[in-house]
Amino acid sequence: MEDGKYSKELNVAVRVVHMACSLCEKVQKQLLSTNSDQVKSKDDDSLVTVAVRGPETTIHIRLAGMALLKPSDAKVSSGHWSVQATVSWMLKKAFGSQNISIVAEEDIQTLCKSESQSLLAMVVSAVNGCLAEAPRFGLHGPEKPLSASEILEAISQCNSRGGPLGQHWVLDPVDGTLGFVRGDQYAVALAMIENGEVVMGVLGCPNYSVKDDGLNKYTQENPVMSKISSGEVGCVMYTRKGSGKAWMQPLIHRDETFEWPNSAKLVQVSSVDDPTLATFCEPVEKTNSNHSFAAGVASTVGLRNKPLRVYSMVKYAAIARGEAEIYMRFARAGYKEKIWDHAAGVLLVQEAGGVVTDAGGRPLDFSRGIYLEGLDRGIIACSGIKLHDKIIGAVYASWESSNL
Repeated sequence: MEDGKYSKELNVAVRVVHMACSLCEKVQKQLLSTNSDQVKSKDDDSLVTVAVRGPETTIHIRLAGMALLKPSDAKVSSGHWSVQATVSWMLKKAFGSQNISIVAEEDIQTLCKSESQSLLAMVVSAVNGCLAEAPRFGLHGPEKPLSASEILEAISQCNSRGGPLGQHWVLDPVDGTLGFVRGDQYAVALAMIENGEVVMGVLGCPNYSVKDDGLNKYTQENPVMSKISSGEVGCVMYTRKGSGKAWMQPLIHRDETFEWPNSAKLVQVSSVDDPTLATFCEPVEKTNSNHSFAAGVASTVGLRNKPLRVYSMVKYAAIARGEAEIYMRFARAGYKEKIWDHAAGVLLVQEAGGVVTDAGGRPLDFSRGIYLEGLDRGIIACSGIKLHDKIIGAVYASWESSNL
């Protein structure tokens, strides 16, 4: 990564995302060793909570906006809160708490309740455990463990709403919660928006192997079990606006020390522009994406391959790495896309040579707060303009018969 604008910010962000991925891997490993009856779901198949019991801790994974279970299940720590606190503290340490704005998903309302003291204690333990490893990633952690109030402050300081002016960090601490809980794909996403434009993006994908064909392999077997048995590691991808380049590094093993450039290599989008040969991705969840309309568009444009249904922003990573050519996402009526679900991934695809717009062919607007306001029907990411134009044309051709 050459010196230049945002070089310091990108260097720190990559290291911090590596740290966050390390934390998430520990949580997921514990999670997968538990019984399936510890995963609680609502009637609409949305995850509520997971209690993960290890030798010394119980870990709580929570989907944003969902309620906690009864107090007896609250001796737990949340992966989302722990990552958000860690990233927030590290960014403020590096750049100064008075000069930084962070937009992120979680707040501290639940953690501040009197019945959540055990939950908060687990968050404190997870965060301090992660921060203690900062030197392994070439960063400086706190001189002594953080108190509960300091960790709550770190989480609550991620309260920016973004907007058209100034510089804002945008964090999704665990993107793809269902994938995370089920031993599948998830991501840690960190981006920077300056004056309404995404200027830097880092995407940590712990279960997306750095080896070629990692996405197709994951669809055939459990990615975590495959990774453990083969010794493979996930990846961290990163870029900055205007570079025309995107890089990928392997996650480091627990006994390793991060040293730049950490075997980084350039990645680029696929050269495939024939729809009959293209691979396309879409979200797994039906609640916020219309699979039937996507299938109609795919048929109209002549896509023959079955869609790869992938959790999280790993879909963007797959296009940037050249392992897929198309990502289609058509939100159902009333669903509003949030900037932290897209910012890092969109820039990665663009700088790797791809194209990302809404379904009407317009650029995504990251300048209007926490939501992608004015979005036309959905989001289309493609490896090249030729495929993109065909998909946009198929959207218009299919629209009148859609049920969106």
